[in-house]
Amino acid sequence: MDLFTSSVHFEGRLVVHLTEEPEIVQWPASHYLFVEKNGSISKNAPQAWQEFHSHLAGILRDQQVSGFVSLYRPNEGLYRAGVMVNAQPSCVPQGLSYELFQGGKYGRFIMTGPYSSLPEACSRVFELVQQAKPRLRDDFYLEHYVNDPRTTPEDQLITAILVPLA
Repeated sequence: MDLFTSSVHFEGRLVVHLTEEPEIVQWPASHYLFVEKNGSISKNAPQAWQEFHSHLAGILRDQQVSGFVSLYRPNEGLYRAGVMVNAQPSCVPQGLSYELFQGGKYGRFIMTGPYSSLPEACSRVFELVQQAKPRLRDDFYLEHYVNDPRTTPEDQLITAILVPLA
């Protein structure tokens, strides 16, 4: 662990590891299929993913998926659960929405640990951003789920938390 990371332990085991110095990245414009919910993000995020997963077999049959990503606006209570796909779909399945997400400049923090630790990790990221006071742009925050939770142990799941920078 280097100078710019923090860890949380519980009962002697690592629960979450979070970088505390963001890497500046450019997220590319991306085709995005998603379920959108408004209101409490902590309440609606699991519900959005559950709804989204009910469409997943059809998406995987018809599209090449390049990543599972949530987009959200924490101050507005807007949450989207979905996937980036390689092309605009010819037909958007009922219950899903599509947009060409424009991407842009982001500060990327990396969390390693279970998805259940994301609320605490995001809170820490928001604290770090508030302390550093970078110029933010009015856009979506992202969570990019880097590896597959079906084949990756919980304590090794990697999530990139991305903050929109001006």
